[in-house]
Amino acid sequence: MAAMAGSRSMAALALLVLASPALPASLAVTSPYVRPPPRATLSLPRDDDADGQTPQQVHISMVGPDKVRVSWITDDDAPATVDYGTSAGQYPFSATGNTTTYSYVLYHSGNIHDAVIGPLQPSTTYYYRCSSNPSRELSFLTPPAALPFKFVIIGDLGQTGWTASTLKHIAAADYDMLLLPGDLSYANFVQSRWDSYGRLVEPQASARPWMVTQGNHEVEKMPLVEPTPFKAYNARWRMPYDAGAVPSGDNLYYSFDVAGGAVHVLMLGSYTDYAAGSAQLRWLRADLAALDRGKAAFVVALVHAPWYNSNDAHQGEGDAMRDAMEALLYGARVDAVFAGHVHAYERFKRVYAGKEDPCAPVYVTIGDGGNREGLADKYIDPQPTISAFREASFGHGRLEVVNATHALWTWHRNDDDEPVVADQVWINSLAANPACNRSKKMM
Repeated sequence: MAAMAGSRSMAALALLVLASPALPASLAVTSPYVRPPPRATLSLPRDDDADGQTPQQVHISMVGPDKVRVSWITDDDAPATVDYGTSAGQYPFSATGNTTTYSYVLYHSGNIHDAVIGPLQPSTTYYYRCSSNPSRELSFLTPPAALPFKFVIIGDLGQTGWTASTLKHIAAADYDMLLLPGDLSYANFVQSRWDSYGRLVEPQASARPWMVTQGNHEVEKMPLVEPTPFKAYNARWRMPYDAGAVPSGDNLYYSFDVAGGAVHVLMLGSYTDYAAGSAQLRWLRADLAALDRGKAAFVVALVHAPWYNSNDAHQGEGDAMRDAMEALLYGARVDAVFAGHVHAYERFKRVYAGKEDPCAPVYVTIGDGGNREGLADKYIDPQPTISAFREASFGHGRLEVVNATHALWTWHRNDDDEPVVADQVWINSLAANPACNRSKKMM
C-alpha cells in the first residue's frame, strides 16, 4: 500500500511538472501588466482596551530544529515568560527568557521580551500566552521535520494598503515558514512605526516562524545623534545567529536548516562588512564548508541588494557583495538566491559571472511586498538574455521544496486585491545533478 501511494505521488509530481506553466529557459519576458496606483501608509494604533501588561507585536522564529523563540512587547513591566501546550487553555510547559529596551533620540521603547520554548514536536499546533497574561491566547504550527516544505518569500514589506493585501494573500494558503530579505517596517527613523508594523504583521508572524535579514531601511544610523546602526532591528527581531552548526555571532547574518536538514538557508547581510577578511565572509566560508550536500538537497540564500538586476532602480548596488561572495555560493552549488531592495519582481536564469550557467543559482528579486515608496517600473531595454521574467507589481512568492530533487517557485501578483499566479518555474536541485557535482569545488 505504501509503495502504491509512493507511485501515485511520483506520478502526480510528473504530471505537475509537465503541466506547469513555467517559462521555457530560452524565453525572456517583460510583463505588459499595468499596475494599480500606490496606497497610503496604514495607521494601526495600540488597542485602547489593552493595559500596560498586555502582550503585543508578537512574532516567532525558529531556533534549531525543534525550538521557537517567541518575541513580544509590553508597555509596562511584565515577566518574560511563555506558557504553552498542545491544547487550548492548557499550558503544562513554561519558559522564561530576557527583557530589554532601547532609546532612540526622544523615543523609548516598551519592554521587549523574548523566550525560547521547546523542544517541540514537528507539524504540531501549540497554544501559548506571553507574560502569563490570560487576556490573549495565541497559537502557532511548527514546521514539518521532513519534505515537502513550503516557504513564503516577501521583501520590502512596509505597512501600506498593498502590504495588507499581500498579508491577506499569504494567509489565504498554508505555508510552513516566511523568509524576508530585508526592509521590514520602513520606519525610517520614526520609531513608533516599528510598533505599528509589529501590530500589523502579528496575526501572521505569531502563527508561523518569520526569518528575516536586514535591508537599508533597518540601518537608521544618524551621525553624532544615533551612531549605532540597526538599533531597533537588533532589539526587536532577534534571529538564531548563535545556533546551528556554524554560529555567526552576529544578528545581521546567520544560517539554519529545515525539514531535517534537507534545506539549508543562508541569511546574508548586505549592509554589514562582507569584504575580504570580514567576519561575515569568514563565517560564510566556514558555513558552506560544513555543508553535507548528501543531506542538504537544497541550499537557498537571501540578500537585500540584488546581485543581478535589469531594473533602472538600484543599479550596481549589489555588485561589491556579489564580487566578494558569488564564487563561494557557486562552488557550494547554491540553488537559488532571493533579494529585495528593487521594488519590482524579476527572475533570472541560472547565472554565474554574468553568464548563463546550468550549475549556478537561480536569482530572484522580490522587493515587492507593499512598501510606501511605490514600485520601480522602469527596466533596462532590451531585456538581458539572462533575465527570464520581470514585472513591476506588488506580490509575494512561494517556494515549495517538494522532494530532494524538485522545488516549485511561484510568484503571485497582487492584481486588484486578488493573488494571481504570474510566474512559475521548477527548480531542480544542483546536488542531484551529476554534471554539476563532477566539477564542483570550493573556490
